[in-house]
Amino acid sequence: MRKRRHRARAVWGAVSAAFLLAVTGCDATGGDSPGPEGTGPRAAASPTPTPAWDSTPESLVAVGDSITRGFDACKVLSDCPEVSWATGTDVSVDSLAVRLLGRSGALRRSWNYAVTGARMADLPNQMARAVTREPELVTVMVGANDACRATVDAMTPVADFRADFEDSMATLRDSLPKAQVFVASVPDLKRLWSEGRTSPVGKQVWKLGICPSMLADPDALTTAAGERRDAVQDRVEAYNDVLREVCEKDRHCRYDGDAVFDYRFGQAQLSQWDWFHPSVDGQARLAEIAYRVVSAKES
Repeated sequence: MRKRRHRARAVWGAVSAAFLLAVTGCDATGGDSPGPEGTGPRAAASPTPTPAWDSTPESLVAVGDSITRGFDACKVLSDCPEVSWATGTDVSVDSLAVRLLGRSGALRRSWNYAVTGARMADLPNQMARAVTREPELVTVMVGANDACRATVDAMTPVADFRADFEDSMATLRDSLPKAQVFVASVPDLKRLWSEGRTSPVGKQVWKLGICPSMLADPDALTTAAGERRDAVQDRVEAYNDVLREVCEKDRHCRYDGDAVFDYRFGQAQLSQWDWFHPSVDGQARLAEIAYRVVSAKES
């Protein structure tokens, strides 16, 4: 297996603090008349830092794909949003929403607009729905389906992926210029193939059409099969570069620094039906990663 290329990572997007302009006073008596002694221009007020990131947002909307819908975590080939890493209320997951808002808050002030099968091209419409809730935090996890196509040639071009993500962020900023965004990296699909190919049941489910660009002929170790999987992996890494770069340009955005991509999903973290999507335990691990990034204080 070839080595992944190294690249610089940012744990989150641009988070440098801006400062309010100092407010200067005017003459106490107005006009050009000299004021009484001691009533001249006031000293400039001390600048107050404007926080770029609030680690305790009070509402949350999740957008993305099947992972955020909890697909295949509870029952075969079905969504299970109650165990979603982002908005689920199942106690075994301890989702990001529950960690931030409490269980009752998660029920009342978090919404899951992710759609199983969604690609980056679908994100602008999901974001348009998200802004109607006026959330303080939006979570984004999308991109796996852009790489998981029928063939390598059918994968979403990187330029299109970038354009649609930028469009999504613009949709958000047009309505909510200060809403915060947590962006998760695309998982390591080659790692998921490596783990899942040990399961006869999983390989049978893969034949139903789960990520064929990576998972087709899972036992094939030919040069052609290896090159196909490497091409998918390269595209995933390119997508993650886009997510990081676009997020870095937005002072209210944090990228996970490839934490999801780097997480070594094992058999306990994979669905026991398709051996590809996260299990309940895998969803809990994703919630931990997200909370670690979102709750981190400014450095």
